[in-house]
Parts: sequence; structure tokens; C-alpha cells
Amino acid sequence: MATYIIMAIIAYLIGSINFSVIFSKKIAGFDVREKGSGNAGSTNMLRSVGKRAALITLLCDILKGVISISIAIIFGKMGESHGIDKELLVQIAGIAVVLGHTFPIFFQFKGGKGVATSLGVLLMSNWKIGIICLFFALILMALTRMVSLGSCAAAVLFPVLTLFINDSYTVLSSLKRGSTYFIYSIILALIVLYNHRENLKRISNGTESKLGEKNK
Repeated sequence: MATYIIMAIIAYLIGSINFSVIFSKKIAGFDVREKGSGNAGSTNMLRSVGKRAALITLLCDILKGVISISIAIIFGKMGESHGIDKELLVQIAGIAVVLGHTFPIFFQFKGGKGVATSLGVLLMSNWKIGIICLFFALILMALTRMVSLGSCAAAVLFPVLTLFINDSYTVLSSLKRGSTYFIYSIILALIVLYNHRENLKRISNGTESKLGEKNK
């Protein structure tokens, strides 16, 4: 039990390192949460600070997910002989790092929407599902110019794909055969959708901001 708790804390703290706030203060001299949509993420960085800052933020946020899952994999290998469930450990890390990004303890619990960090988590959990979700999101974003729509659609696609893709998991229990990843995917999808609840309302009434436009 202690290993799972420690992993959750480590992943949450990694997620709580909000690069958009750090970079916006360093580069532009203001907190990105005070500009544009008020969101501490790469899309608002793009609109409020610039392309270079947004790209760096995006990569760093993805890296948070990658690092957290990598640590979980290492912990799992170290504790395998002691009965540690490696699959559960990865899932705890994935959920915790996204929650940390959304509710960062270092930044008044006001963070981003967790999409980039979720992508890092997903690519490390199952690269095949991660690639499919990424391309699906990018296609929708290109067609609609709405980052939020592509992000939410990919979040919904994740649980669906776990029902059909049973291979390419980085850590997989032969007994469970990936069944717990469906529950894991549902939790991550709900976090992303919850964080986009206002975007979804704007999408439904046609007022959602598109790339190249100022926030409405």
C-alpha cells in the first residue's frame, strides 16, 4: 500500500509543476492565468505569449506524463517480487499526474486542463492507442480549428479503443489482460471532459474560440 501512496504523491507533485505559469512569468512578465481564457495550458500560452512559449509548454507538459509513468514502471519492476501490481501502479501514476496538472498544489490549485499531460501518460501506457488518439485529435483540430473539440473527442475515443486493442501496453498483467485499463481510461476521459465543461457549452452554442481568433 505504501508504494502506491508514494507513487501517487510523486506523480501528483510532478503534475503540479505548471510550466505555463512559470514560462509566462519568465518570458512575458505575467501569469498566463490572468490573460485570455485564464487557463494554464499551451493553447492559452499560444494566444497570450506566443508560439515558441506554447510549444515549449506543450512539450514539458507531455514530459510530465512520460516521466511519471516511467517512474511507475521502475517502481513496479523493483516491487514485483513483493507483490506490487505493476499495472495498477502505472494507472495510479497516470491519474495522479493529470490531477496534479489540473489542481497544482504549487499554484493555488488552479492549473490546466490536462490534455498534454494525458497525452504523455497515454503514449507511455499504450503507444498504439496514444498515436491513434493523437492523430484523431489533430484531424479534428485541423478541420474545426477548435483545440477543445479535438481534445474532448480524443478523450472519449480512449476508452472505446481499450475495448478493441489488447496489445501494446507498456505494463500488462497476463491475468487481467488489460481489462482494468478500461476503468483507467474512463477516469482520465472524465477528468479531461470535466475540465472542458465550459468549452463544451460554448461549442454547443457556437461561441467557442478557434485557432487564429481571440477568446470570445
